[in-house]
Amino acid sequence: MTGRTHVVGAGLAGLACALALARAGRPVTLWEAAPRAGGRCRTFHDPVLDRVLDNGPHLVVGANRAVRAHARAIGGRLEPLDAAYPLRHADGTTRTVRPGVRHLAAGGRRDLAPLWRLLRAPPGAVVADCVGAAALARLWEPLCLAVLNTPPAAASARLLGRTAAVLLAGGGYAARPWVAPDGLDAALVAPAVTDLERAGAHVHFGQRITGLATTDGRVTALHARNNTCVSVGRNESVVLALPADAARALWPTVPAFHQRAIVAAHFRDAAGAAAMPPLLGLTGATGQWLFRRGDVVSVVVSAAGADLVAAPAADVAARLWTDAANALGRAATPLPPCRVVKERRATPDQTPAFATTRPGPRTTCANLFLAGDWTATGLPATLDGAVRSGWHAARLVRRNRP
Repeated sequence: MTGRTHVVGAGLAGLACALALARAGRPVTLWEAAPRAGGRCRTFHDPVLDRVLDNGPHLVVGANRAVRAHARAIGGRLEPLDAAYPLRHADGTTRTVRPGVRHLAAGGRRDLAPLWRLLRAPPGAVVADCVGAAALARLWEPLCLAVLNTPPAAASARLLGRTAAVLLAGGGYAARPWVAPDGLDAALVAPAVTDLERAGAHVHFGQRITGLATTDGRVTALHARNNTCVSVGRNESVVLALPADAARALWPTVPAFHQRAIVAAHFRDAAGAAAMPPLLGLTGATGQWLFRRGDVVSVVVSAAGADLVAAPAADVAARLWTDAANALGRAATPLPPCRVVKERRATPDQTPAFATTRPGPRTTCANLFLAGDWTATGLPATLDGAVRSGWHAARLVRRNRP
């Protein structure tokens, strides 16, 4: 008899893992502490703007084949943007760029030359060690912040180099941006939960797993709130698909990773939204990207500093509206209705130490596996990495023998 798999965590990694197992005919139980799925990839209705917002808009690119395949499989909607889009400086100057690292490089081949140094860098090297100041400002710093959510002075040179090489090898299509026009939940989360329920999976929301019981190198029970104990049979498996700190609370050998924040400000501004494309890149500003969905313009700040994270929401809104208003030619416009979202633990700090200490999916327990963007996927901690980690854990569960 095929044993049940208990997947703990209903973020993208957990959903991808549970779906892969359910589609293979495996019994699955999904446990999620929150009242709904999605984890850090969530959508909510904001009463101030009276709009449905993502906690922070996420940019997918053509090279993110796993997350795009996940969306297709569940009937979620991701759409590619036009083949050219504007990159606007804080002073108002604009140039049109095309998807692809080589097209973003204002200095041409000179700006791309550091790629070889990044790829050949020693394990402890950071991006700033391998790239000169001019190329860093024109290309590599914006790319580093967007991909690794870590400043160049701290980010792993090798990890960024491998990612940039994939984008270059795939040409313009690999770096072409894709967005979720109906929101992240509709594209990646809600249809996955529906598919799981249709496949007969048991989905439990509001059920936090607080501990694991182990005997003879196997997980034998899950402890939940209210002293509930769920037995894990001899032929059953457990996948911890949680953020690293939550996984470490259940399995202490998971490394402790410093976390980086992402801050987003969502403005309801019909006139500004009408004047901009779905995506606008910023340079020389606090934020790096403007996203437009309907009449909402969202400014995103990757690797947000402690000062921005600690600042009152009203101050953050005013500061980021300056970026947005300048980019949209609306500098004299009063601050519109705004919702600020601070994702304080958005991703691990993707330093050389992170790149070399990420654990694989196996543990010392024969029936316990790990999944999450922080595991050793070979990719940055992104949506694509999360989906791939879930698939990998599912494959190992299917190969596992009691």
